[in-house]
Amino acid sequence: MKHVHVINNPFVEDSLSHLRDKRTSLEKFREYSDKICSFLFAEAINGLELKQEIISTPLEDIKVSKIKDEIIVVPVLRSGIAMLFGAMKLLPRVKVGFVGMERDEETAIAREYYWKLPKINSHSVVIITDPMLATGGSISHLLKRVLEEKPKAVRIVAVVAAPEGIERLRKDYPDLKLEIFVASVDREMNSKKYILPGLGDYGDRYFGTE
Repeated sequence: MKHVHVINNPFVEDSLSHLRDKRTSLEKFREYSDKICSFLFAEAINGLELKQEIISTPLEDIKVSKIKDEIIVVPVLRSGIAMLFGAMKLLPRVKVGFVGMERDEETAIAREYYWKLPKINSHSVVIITDPMLATGGSISHLLKRVLEEKPKAVRIVAVVAAPEGIERLRKDYPDLKLEIFVASVDREMNSKKYILPGLGDYGDRYFGTE
């Protein structure tokens, strides 16, 4: 994939080290997850269209730039919700849609069971969040439906990606300029479709489930 952005800065790398560590507590996992997601989203909104406005400071008028594009964040249930808090903290005015995708543990094939999105138009930049981009099946399915609405752009934010998932999206959408923002592209997936070295099940570790 031509447009994969691996965000290398000390804050992201430090946060990722805590997320990978199996000894990290639930409280700390959430803390570092929210932190790393804020940094990833800050990178993902680079290049959005700006509009010029005149405002008044306490001393004088000044021309400023504000984000013009409409941003719609779509977390893939369940683990994608873990990334939503960082996004809303950074961009409190974003609209949010929800897509429920459930992976069959035997076949690793995703099944859609819920779909509720804000109206998408030619001014919408859709940011899909899924902390573990593994097989790419869920996001590929989601992209097919989102692209039918003809958004201005679609971007993907993940914490960790597998090369196989990135390759799947490249093959499924060879002509789409798809921007992907991640903290790491890991080595591979194992036979159970978990990313290696990875960090385990992101949703379980964030929400305290097994």
